[in-house]
Amino acid sequence: MLNDPQAFLSYFEGIHRRTVRDIHALPKPAESWAPPAGEGENAWSIAQIVHHICESRMYFARAYRNEGWLYDWEVPSTASIDDWIPALQTSLEEFRSRIDGTPAEWLTRRIKMIDTDGMLSGWRVLMMMVEHEVHHRSQIDTYAGMQGWDVPQIYGRTREQIDELQEGQRERAGSTDD
Repeated sequence: MLNDPQAFLSYFEGIHRRTVRDIHALPKPAESWAPPAGEGENAWSIAQIVHHICESRMYFARAYRNEGWLYDWEVPSTASIDDWIPALQTSLEEFRSRIDGTPAEWLTRRIKMIDTDGMLSGWRVLMMMVEHEVHHRSQIDTYAGMQGWDVPQIYGRTREQIDELQEGQRERAGSTDD
């Protein structure tokens, strides 16, 4: 469980860096790409998904601050691929300004859900935002893979590279250091 808003912000900056890394790897054709079929969110272009990631950060920040589950922040333009990373960076800065300095007690206070009588602790609301962002980043990565565009490895290694290291790991696991 999270126990300090500053620690969460530090953790979230890592999530943000991986989102930026993956967006940065997209080629120019990604600017106009959208799924060939679907409706609503299932038909969003990559630009719309980037926009949604930016706006959703503030949606969850408002909920965490117990100000309601509201979209209230005007997202910088995401019309061009050149706008995507600056928009993400601006949204990180705005998110940070909304969370930075909040009391640690807010992490355990209960927040009413938008559509039920259920309640969530503040730290769970923040983790919902993380899961939401990772979901949409994975959606973008899936679209990129389907188009044959480079998809960065989350830890800098492919499965094939790990397979090559397995025998050495088996030998190492079998040995004991006394």
